[in-house]
Formats: sequence, C-alpha cells, structure tokens
Amino acid sequence: MNAFNIVYIHSHDTGRYVQPYGHDIPTPNIQKLAEQGVLFRQAYCANPTCSPSRGALLTGQWPHSCGMFGLVNRGWSIEHPEHLLMHTLQSNGYETVLAGFQHVVRDVADAGWSRVLSTESDQSKPLAHEMAVSYLAQDHDRPFFLDVGFGETHRMGDGFSPPPPGEEPTDARYVRVPAPFPDTPELREDMALFHDAARTLDQRMGAVFDALDKHGLRENTLVVCTTDHGIAFPTMKCHLTDHGMGVMLVMRGPGGLDGGKVIDGMVSHVDLFPTICEVLEIAPPHWLQGVSMMPLVRGDVSAVRDETFAEVNYHAAYEPQRAIRTQRWKYIRRYSDRDRPVLTNCDDCLTKSYLVDQGWRDVEISEERLYDTVFDPGETCNLSHSSEHSSILADLRQRLDTWMQQTADPLLKADIVEPAESGSLNAPGDYSPSRDPHYPAREILGL
Repeated sequence: MNAFNIVYIHSHDTGRYVQPYGHDIPTPNIQKLAEQGVLFRQAYCANPTCSPSRGALLTGQWPHSCGMFGLVNRGWSIEHPEHLLMHTLQSNGYETVLAGFQHVVRDVADAGWSRVLSTESDQSKPLAHEMAVSYLAQDHDRPFFLDVGFGETHRMGDGFSPPPPGEEPTDARYVRVPAPFPDTPELREDMALFHDAARTLDQRMGAVFDALDKHGLRENTLVVCTTDHGIAFPTMKCHLTDHGMGVMLVMRGPGGLDGGKVIDGMVSHVDLFPTICEVLEIAPPHWLQGVSMMPLVRGDVSAVRDETFAEVNYHAAYEPQRAIRTQRWKYIRRYSDRDRPVLTNCDDCLTKSYLVDQGWRDVEISEERLYDTVFDPGETCNLSHSSEHSSILADLRQRLDTWMQQTADPLLKADIVEPAESGSLNAPGDYSPSRDPHYPAREILGL
C-alpha cells in the first residue's frame, strides 16, 4: 500500500468555468495546480445535481445504484453509507477529516469521518479553507483524507459570493456570457457575479494548496480538485447536456499525476474511487462501477471509456431523465408526461428572469433528444426525428437500456418515490425553488 495523503477539494456549481479550461476567469491557483498536475478536459459528473453527484463520486456508483436520488436537504441520503470512500480509507489506516459541507448523508456520523471540523449548519467555526489550513499545520501520525468543500459559486438568492476582500467587482461590460446564451446586459451582469465568486473560490483553494507546500506535504499528497456539476444557469445545472454534465477535474500527486499533462479521454466522477484505489495500491471494493483513470494518465488513450452515463431524478422537483454521452453523440431520454421546462429546478437569477420573459416557460422539450456534439457542441439541434440518424438513435437507445438494466435502475419499473420524511419538494409547475423553506442557502452550505 502507498500511504499517500489525499486532499479532496471541491466546489458547488462551477462546471468547467475556470481558467485552465480556457475561460477568461482569473483562477490562477487552479491554473497552477493544472500546470503541476493532470487536467482532464472531458470529465463528466454522474448527475448534474448536488447531492447525487457527490454521492456517485464518493461511492464509485451511479446515483440510482447508491440510492442518491435527490438532495440531502430535501430528504435523501446514501442508501449504504458504508460504501463511501471514507470508510474504505479508514479501514486502510487513514484519518478521514471533514472541513466544510459534505451534502451526501443526513447524519454526518454515518459517513465515516474520523474528525469533523465543522458541519453545514455550524456558523461559529472558521471558513472551510481556514480549518483545512489549520489542520494541515498539525503533526500527522498517519495518512489523512481531507475533504474541503466550498460553496462560493453556489447561488445565494440572485447572486453568488462576493469578490475577494479588497478587490473590485468584475466589470460586467467586458464579460462574455456562457455559450448557450445571447449577449445582453442582463446576462453579462449575471456572469460577472459568477466571475467574482470564482475569484474568491480560487483564492480560498489557493490557501489550501499553499499550506501543503508550506508544511512539506505536497510531494506525498494526492490532490483531487473538482466540482459537482455545471454552473447554476438555465439549461446548465440540473440538465444532461454537457453544460450540466461537464466538470472541472484536476489531479496532482504521486503515481504520474504530475507534469502538466492535459488528457482528452472521457472520464466520469464514478471513476475517481477506483483511481484512488490504484494509486494507493489497495483492493477496490466489490461495489465499484467506475474504472481507474490511470491508464489514461500513463498514455493509453483507448483504455478507459468510449461512453459515459448520467441521470436526473429529483432536484427541487421530480424530473426523471437518463443520458448517454459517447465521443461524438449525446442521447437524452425524459421519463415524464411534462414537455415544458421544470423551472423550479433552475435557481432564480437574472438569466432565468430574462429567458422567462422571452418565453422559456413555453419552450417544448422532446421526450428524446439526440445531438451531434461535433457539429452541434451547444446541443441545440435535436436529431432524434431525423431519418438520416435513425441507426445512431437506435444504437444509443439500446446502449442506454443495457446500462439501466445492468445497473438495476428502478426507473425501468416505476417512478422514483420521494422520501416519506421529505415534505419539501416543489411541484414541476412551480417557478421558484426558493419558495420552499428548505431551499439550499447559506445555512445549508455552511457559509
């Protein structure tokens, strides 16, 4: 066994909108990490909603396989918390430490933590990065797994976290809006707010990276830097296009995870658990559904994935969907009678208000969607009714069906039933998730 330390550092709702993915968003610390480690350009989450995404990453299982169908704060929790990575690491001699939010279990005692520096609702403690920096300064008599969760790029009301202290807000006049949207003053203003939050996120992550260097831990520590899903804008977060599924993923550490490599091979969050097992040289648990990414790191570009999958079940409201992504094609299937957007599954924001004013509420959504991501990378032209693409559609239907069958997806038999103790879900026809008293806010995220 290789007794490397692990720092799992993650954010809410950042997608790939950081500097090393080519965006004009100043995140120099994440950029530096990428230049020192390995950047995965085609990394995807397993579910573009908060708790299911994290549950899949930390169990190495698809969300419906680990029982994570919705948000912790709306009644869901990991079905078998003993499958969480922390338990496996504990059994191999690790101290497992939580700094900040976790968002995968309702009772933090179930998750396999040796030490909990704070929980989501604890407002009396320092911020997550401050607790992490303090922990890294301590003496360590065994390898550690440090989980550092950030919420700066999660929406708080209509906005995000402010810019770093002492720095000016981003000038919205010179901001480029995300690719799916028109260039308007309202949308530039909204994206400028995201820039501010991303700058703050980067500064706080940088404090953790600097602490690793200061205390001589860098050479013996595996850093995993990622986010749960796409940014909190309409048709992105909670959607199965690449705008929702695409995530940043940077790893730095022993075993070849260094040197500024950039990898274009497709990977999924469910692949992180088996990758960690390979790096540490520990036996992978039997329940893992992902595959190790290390062959890609070693240069075998064909060794990991030619397809990945994702799903949506519950966010603020029920909106069941499944998707398959290959190197070229994206196929999305909806399991609902509703053929209009579920607006309550979109965080309230300037961009949402603008699109609703332009008629987004009445845009029809097909039961099936097929996109050619080579000629249509924005996934806007649905080819599912094109006779020219019927054989491709049939193949992707079959591959998605096979995956659902092999993973015993309960959606094959019936609708997913909400937790009995939830009492906090919106109706699909609602406009705003914030009408619900349990909508994630600062007290939920521990900010």
